[in-house]
Amino acid sequence: MIITNEFRRLSTFGLLVAVALCTGCSRAPSFDILGSFFPAWLVCLALGLLFTIAARWLLLSARVVLALPILTYPSLTVLFTLALWLAFFG
Repeated sequence: MIITNEFRRLSTFGLLVAVALCTGCSRAPSFDILGSFFPAWLVCLALGLLFTIAARWLLLSARVVLALPILTYPSLTVLFTLALWLAFFG
């Protein structure tokens, strides 16, 4: 039992040190919009939503029937948001 407790303490300490060393030292990317700084992920999310609305409009005009739109549109939003993030900050 004593060895197990010491090992557990040592592994917890090692994990905390590893997490502390993995933190970033640079500032998060942000945009200055009308004097207020917005995080870049928020801007990418807003653009991703706009692209999703455009994709929905294109799908409706092409008369494409979606089986599960409740999964399709959030997935498109995530896809566009992450693609924009990678394109600008990747």
